[in-house]
Amino acid sequence: MIYELRHFEYGEHRLSYEVHGAGPQTVVLLHGLLLDANVNRDLGCALADAGFRVVLLDLLGHGRSDRPHDPTLHRFDLYAKQVIALLDHLQVRQAVIGGLSLGADVSLHVAALAPNRVRALFIEMPVMEWATPSAAILFAPLLVTVRRAKPLVRLWAKFWRAMPRPRNNTGISLMNLLSMAPEELGAVLHGILVGPVVPEIAARRAMTMPTLIIGHTGDFLHPFDDAAALARQLPNAKFIEARSILELRTRPERMLPEIVQFFTENGMQRRVVSRAKSGA
Repeated sequence: MIYELRHFEYGEHRLSYEVHGAGPQTVVLLHGLLLDANVNRDLGCALADAGFRVVLLDLLGHGRSDRPHDPTLHRFDLYAKQVIALLDHLQVRQAVIGGLSLGADVSLHVAALAPNRVRALFIEMPVMEWATPSAAILFAPLLVTVRRAKPLVRLWAKFWRAMPRPRNNTGISLMNLLSMAPEELGAVLHGILVGPVVPEIAARRAMTMPTLIIGHTGDFLHPFDDAAALARQLPNAKFIEARSILELRTRPERMLPEIVQFFTENGMQRRVVSRAKSGA
């Protein structure tokens, strides 16, 4: 699996990203909370094979990017500004923006902050209003544990860092999560619990770009009701129900053709219209 690993400066920090493929249409994929680019690599390669240029960004505090311990730097809306900075760095006027869980919510913030930069949205398992109680139950105790039991968490991370990585990219991403230092974990968890999770409903209803939303049942952190509600709120949304949280990463053959078709029809069509208007 060959890809380009690059970096760019964002303020005082360095952000890492991978580039797969070299098509005329750019797709930016974002990982989930505490995960990294590995979780999207198989999907990115499949989209690259379909003719897209796919960029996998590690947000601040994740993957190969810098991991500052200041929780004020780890917010969904601030992560969105990193995505916009990536587009500026790549000199890409407009791209398909999407992601998983945290990455889905960050993509919505990008659409709210800079709608003219978003050609289409790809939202997989968004975390919104219905997920709030579950997120609080899960992340608040985890944050307390990370803060109060640093020596234990540090030993836990050291153990997982020493373990050999599997061949499966999603497994690698999960093991990298388990290998994070307590200061890194604490900063990200603290920050995302303070900042806004998703744009307000009025902002969502104003997002007119084509949007593909994936949701599934049986997941307390990514409830089906959140994904279904978002599909109703966005005026130009298409909804796909996944069979499980892992279907797209373990058995992608059912959904992948729909994803590729959506990107091709909406992304490329808007690019051609833009050229026609400019007289090209």
